[in-house]
Amino acid sequence: MFHPPDLGSFSLWAHIRDLDDKKKKALINARMSSSSPFRMQLVHLDLKGAPPKVLYLAEIFPLFHALGANGILIEYEDMFPYEGPLHLLKARHAYSPTEIKEILHLAKLHELEVIPLVQTFGHMEFVLKHKQFSHLREVELFPNALNPHKEESLALVSTMISQVMELHRGVRWFHIGCDEVYYLGEGEMSKKWLQQEQNNMVKLCLSQMKAVASHVVIHHPNVKPIVWDDMLRGISEECLTESGIAQLVEPMIWDYVEDMDVHAKVLLMDKYRKCGFPKLWVASAFKGATGVNQSLTVISHHLKNNIQWLKVADSGPAEMLQGIVLTGWQRYDHFSVLCELLPMGIPSLAVCLQALKNGGYTDHVKKIVEKYLGMSDLEINSFMSENFGTFPGSDVFALITQVSFHLRHSVDELLERNRYVTGWFSPYHRKRKMIHPVMIQYIQPDAISLLTRWNAVIQELQAALERIFYPDAVEEWLEENTHPTIQKLQQLLQDLDAAIAAQS
Repeated sequence: MFHPPDLGSFSLWAHIRDLDDKKKKALINARMSSSSPFRMQLVHLDLKGAPPKVLYLAEIFPLFHALGANGILIEYEDMFPYEGPLHLLKARHAYSPTEIKEILHLAKLHELEVIPLVQTFGHMEFVLKHKQFSHLREVELFPNALNPHKEESLALVSTMISQVMELHRGVRWFHIGCDEVYYLGEGEMSKKWLQQEQNNMVKLCLSQMKAVASHVVIHHPNVKPIVWDDMLRGISEECLTESGIAQLVEPMIWDYVEDMDVHAKVLLMDKYRKCGFPKLWVASAFKGATGVNQSLTVISHHLKNNIQWLKVADSGPAEMLQGIVLTGWQRYDHFSVLCELLPMGIPSLAVCLQALKNGGYTDHVKKIVEKYLGMSDLEINSFMSENFGTFPGSDVFALITQVSFHLRHSVDELLERNRYVTGWFSPYHRKRKMIHPVMIQYIQPDAISLLTRWNAVIQELQAALERIFYPDAVEEWLEENTHPTIQKLQQLLQDLDAAIAAQS
């Protein structure tokens, strides 16, 4: 069983003790009148991997609302029903326009404000992987970043934004991405452009951000663009101020580590304030930030991360803060494997939302979370639990936990530590189809029994997954996380059959 470090107290009172009396009194008074410093608490839905069916969203949106969320940030990627020349961007099981409308209806019904997110600079793999758009890559070989020099690039993302906005009329914010623009400046057109004395990397980056944001503002004057802030952090106050970017966008500061530097984040917020940004957002994580192929969510990590953001909010310029987005990444990028599926992150989301709402994680908050999840004893310091709850997707949560802890271990126990297998049916024996006839009875029944038990569990898991996810996501998860181990067990039995046949 995995045990992260002991968390100690998650209350903010330790933080309060370090403040002077005046600040301490003001903070305690604020806590009494409003436990959370975040006016908006949004849940991020990353649809570039294992997008949930609308029926599942209908089940979890009421839970989001009950736990304290009042909005959702929907990162559509290839799940949006793009039309016309953009139709090839759609995934096989992309939502239909009718389903998008149903999602928005469900969100409104449960008082969740929707902010759509469309990547427009970096993380453009789902667009630039296609041959029809590959000429718009910043670097010819890499499909992640858009070439900011070509007019067609801006036309492309403008069309994407327009199509998404058409189905999201009335939204107040639109997230245009712009994070992790890797290899910017390394394309041939950029290299030539940078050779001119008046040009530099800062100008190159900000010009694309401003162009996209200006498109949003001009065509949708009541909509404010949001950008991830990582490409802005290293730019000087002077350059940011002079660029005019602060009048166009609201930055979203993101950091998902558990020991996040609170003071550094407060200084960063103050830097953005000095540069003229009137408002900003912050982003924590509730899943998808502790390992590219992680299957189980480390609740303690994400709780610590969100508590650090509470401290930032208490110390930073409160008038700037729009809200917090709890990100739930499903892939690290378009080409990576799946990390924790959405149901696996629901307990973590519940803990984090309630901690943000109540200003910390106490026994009282724990009881509230357990009530919402239908759990008798929620364990945040380890993956194991006596009770897996009754929340939507709890069957997936229970079965994946079982598979993650016991499938590989049980098969390895048979293949590598069973004395009859290692002693009388080693790789040497299997290759030559050799086995002592007496040993068959000590290997074959156990192997058949183990395979039968796990096939039953996987079949149950597949049915549970198919209720929530589309077939391609179910296939991918099972193929990545169960097939390699099951195939080793099946191969053992096949080799055993061949050895028996060779003796007759």
